[in-house]
Amino acid sequence: NAPTIFYSRRIGLQSGTVVPIIGGGRITGKVGAFDVGALNIQADDEVVSDSESTNFTVVRVKRDLFRRSSVGGLVTNRSVSAVGNGASQTYGADGTFSFYENVSFLGYLARTQTPGLGSRDRSYQGQFTYTGDRYGLQAEHLLVEDNFLPEVGFVRRDNFRRSFGSARFSPRPTSIEAIRQFRFEGGIDYIVTADAGVVETRRSQIAFSTEFESSDRFSIDVQESYELLTVPFHIAPNAGVSIPVGGYGFQDIFTSYALGGQRRLSGTLTLQRGAFFDGTITGVGYQRGRVEVTPEFSVEPSLSVNQIALPGGQFTTTLASSRVTYTFTPRMFFGGLLQYNSSRNSLSTNLRLRWEYQPGSELFVVYNDIRDTELRGAPLLENRAFVVKLTRLFRF
Repeated sequence: NAPTIFYSRRIGLQSGTVVPIIGGGRITGKVGAFDVGALNIQADDEVVSDSESTNFTVVRVKRDLFRRSSVGGLVTNRSVSAVGNGASQTYGADGTFSFYENVSFLGYLARTQTPGLGSRDRSYQGQFTYTGDRYGLQAEHLLVEDNFLPEVGFVRRDNFRRSFGSARFSPRPTSIEAIRQFRFEGGIDYIVTADAGVVETRRSQIAFSTEFESSDRFSIDVQESYELLTVPFHIAPNAGVSIPVGGYGFQDIFTSYALGGQRRLSGTLTLQRGAFFDGTITGVGYQRGRVEVTPEFSVEPSLSVNQIALPGGQFTTTLASSRVTYTFTPRMFFGGLLQYNSSRNSLSTNLRLRWEYQPGSELFVVYNDIRDTELRGAPLLENRAFVVKLTRLFRF
C-alpha cells in the first residue's frame, strides 16, 4: 500500500500513450561517505495525451550507517504538472536501521507540492520487524493523505491510514523426520480514511503451513474481510456485473501445495473457496510453475481461473501465461512471454533478448504485441512495438 515516490517509467508515458524523449542523462556513484544518484530527462510534447514539453529531475542521496543501516533523502521535480498549471515537487527522507541479526526498523516522511492542491499532502510510514527463525513479529503504521501526489511516482491508494500487525511461531520438530518446519501465523490489517476515520478495509487472517524435508510446502489460511464501497465496483464490465455501494463482510479459505524448486517440474497448486462481497468465489490455479527441459532451456506456465457468482450475475475470469527462457551464455539469454487475460479480452506477447557484451554494458532487443480477442476470428492487433536499447558503462 505504500506509495512509490520515484518510478522511472512515469517518464515517457502519459495516460497510456508513449511520449517522445528528447534527451537527458543520469549519474550514480559515491561522494565520500554518500551514495548519490541524479537524473534529468527532457520529454517532448504529444498530441494524443495532450502532454506538454516537460523536464523531469530526480536527486537521491543516501549514507550508510553502522553495519546495515542507512539514512537518505530524495527530491523530484516535474516542470509541468499533469493536474495543474505549474511545476510539482516531491521531498522525502527515509531511514533503515538493522540491529543484531533479526531486528529492523524502517520509515520515511514525504511531502508533495502540486499546483491547485493545498494542504493534506503528506505521507509517512513506520515499521518494526523481527524475523527470527522460531518467532516472527511485524508492526506497521502508514499514512497517505488525500493530496499526496508524487507525479514522478505513483500512489496505489490515497486518503487512508493503515495499521498492520502480524505474529509467527515456526518450530522445527526434531521428532518428525519428514517435516522441516511448521509455521503458525496470524495478522490483522486495518485501514481507515485519513480525514474522517471511516473504516474502509479490515482483514484478519490465520494461516498454517508445513515445509517438508523434500522442500515441498503445504499451506492453508482462513481470511475474514470487510470492504466499504463508496462507489459501485464494476468488477466485470464486459459481463455487466457490478457490486453496489455498501459495506461487505465475507470470509474465504485458501489452500496451496508448492513443489520444491529443485524438481524438474515445480510450481504451486492453489484452491480458493468462500464468500466474495455479497456472492461466492471458487478459484483454482497453478502459479510460479517451472519445467526444466534442459539446463539452458526452461518453460514457466501459469494458470488462474476464478468463478464468481454475485446477485447481479455470474462470470469466470481466466489468466493464462507461459514464459520461456533460453540461456546461451551467462551473459546472454532470450525470454518470451505469452499471456491471455479474459477479463480484458487481451492476448499479449513479449520477446526479449539481453546481451551483456561487457560488464555493466548491455544490449536489449524487445518486441511487444497486444491483441484484442473479443471479436471472432484472428485476434485484432491493438499495439505493436519493436525496441532496441544499448547501454555503455564508463568508469572514471
